[in-house]
This record gives sequence, C-alpha cells and structure tokens, in this order.
Amino acid sequence: MRVLLWHVHGSWTTSFVQGPHTYLLPVLPDRGPDGRGRARTWDWPAAAVELAPDEIAAAAPDVVVIQRAHEADLLERWTGLRAGVDVPVVHLEHDAPTGHAARSRQRAADGHDLVVHVTAYNALMWDNGSAPTTVVEHGVVDPGPLATGRRRSLGVVVNEPVRRERVAGTDVVLDLARELPVEVYGMGMPALGRLADERGVPSLGTASGSLHEDLPQHRMHAELGAHRAYLHPYRWTSLGLALVEAMTVGMPVLAVASTAAADAVPAAGGVVSADPRVLAAAGRVWLDDPAAAREAGAAAREHALARFGLARFLRDWDEVLDAVVVGDLPRGARREVAA
Repeated sequence: MRVLLWHVHGSWTTSFVQGPHTYLLPVLPDRGPDGRGRARTWDWPAAAVELAPDEIAAAAPDVVVIQRAHEADLLERWTGLRAGVDVPVVHLEHDAPTGHAARSRQRAADGHDLVVHVTAYNALMWDNGSAPTTVVEHGVVDPGPLATGRRRSLGVVVNEPVRRERVAGTDVVLDLARELPVEVYGMGMPALGRLADERGVPSLGTASGSLHEDLPQHRMHAELGAHRAYLHPYRWTSLGLALVEAMTVGMPVLAVASTAAADAVPAAGGVVSADPRVLAAAGRVWLDDPAAAREAGAAAREHALARFGLARFLRDWDEVLDAVVVGDLPRGARREVAA
C-alpha cells in the first residue's frame, strides 16, 4: 500500500520504511520540519519516495500516519483530503506527556481513529479517552555485534542536551563525568561543551575531544560500540531508540529508572536505577572488568534482537495498517474511558 507520513523521528522512520510498502514523504524546498523528505544520514530504501505537497493527492495514499497534531491540517490544505474521512488514519504517539500525566489528553482522545503508542508506558500515561489504542514497540535495523568495548569509557547519545537538560538528564551525565570517563554523541555538542566548561567539568568541555557532533548512523554505531558501556540518562521520554540500538550493538547499559527504560533493559544486560550513585558504581565495575562488560553486552544484544527486532516491528505495523485500511481494529486494540 501507499503510506503517507512525515519524516519526524529519523531512527524510528528508518525502521518503518524497511517494510513492503511505498512510503510517501512530504518534501519542502527548505527541508524543514514539515518537509524533510528522505533522510540524509541514514540509508533508506528506494520505496521511501519524496513528494512535493502538490504531488501527494495524485499519489493517492491508502493511509496516513499522523505524528503531530498539525499534520492533519497540512494534509487537508495541501491535498483537500481529510484524515480519517477521505483517507484512513493512524495517530502515532512517540512521546510521553509533557504536562502532568494525570491531566494530559492525547490529541486523538475520544475520537474513532486508532492511536498507536510506541511503548506501553506511553499508553498508560496518556489519557486516550475512548479512542481505540494499541502499542507497537520499537524495532531497529540490526547493525550487527559491533561492540568491542576497547575504550575504557561510557558512551552517551543525546540530542540538544542543553535545551533539554532536565528531560535528557544532562546534569546526570555531567555529574557522572566528574567520576568516570564519558563521551557524548548527538546534535548540539558545542553547547554542551560550553555548559560543561561553566559547570567545571573539563572532561566534557569544549577542549576535551569527548563530544561528537551528529555522526551518520552507521558511523555512530561503530564509534559507540567502542565504549565499554552505554549510559541512558533520560528522566522523561518514551523510550530513546539509542538505548535499544546500544543493546543491539552488544553494549551493556546503565539507565535511569524512569519511563519505559525500566521495562526494556534485561537484568543480565544492564543496570537500571533512579540513584546515579548506583549507576556510577556499576559503570565502574564494567570499566575495570572488560570480560564482565562483554558478558552483559551479549545478554543485552540477545534481548534486544528478540524484543526489538525489525521483523517483529514490521509485522506488527503490517497488521495495524491492514486493519485500518479495511476499517477494522487490529488484534489487541482496546478502548478505554478515563474515570
């Protein structure tokens, strides 16, 4: 089928476009947030097709995946098609609520269209009203067992760590970097370096060489796998795909016990705690014992391939898309009414 979606989250979309469909991706001249088109740092298949807004209607999408509230308005303005009326729609929720969870209504709450959450935690935290809901957990393209652990340091992946300091747990990273060797990958590294200089953490400062700006995905996986373990410091997110990718690479993981991370990391493959001192102690053990780190990393990879493998992810999404196009609910979907 022909699936219309916006390129919003690169890593998630990389997995999604590996399926058997044609993926229609709006593109604008500036390649801004509403028209990024195909990714430039990921290798996407030819079935991921860029379309200008005035080409979308003629492409006759069979279904649209809405990831942000205003995309339905864009669809109608660009094509005259109404999501859920003229073309079947799936409302995909990537994020945990940004407001108080007990008072946060999902944008499609109480509607008739299916809401798909990327984690059970998301589905629990959002008030979905009476809207039919289901969960399709993340899946990742297997980069292979790239972990070598040859570098006695922790790797972290975080985008815009200064603007998102509390959400991303940037302060946790800075605090751990006072005790343990840490290197960080992602967008916004110059700003992180300046913040580290201001906070008196020279090991992550502008002159440290420990910050790596926006590497292409294949290179980042290899670079990340060279570190002894992965640190996932997020306080509030759904489930960062970098955590799943690190486990798939074969890295043992340290994760803040918040949101879906606590449910995603196997006991044999990582340490999950709300106490940064516990994370630091576990990280120190792996830094000093490469064999123990390799054993934990192997367990993390085995778990990730079983739970977050690409085949399962695509199979689940095929079930969702097929059901929505024929006007049915996928198996396991439910309706909930908040008390």
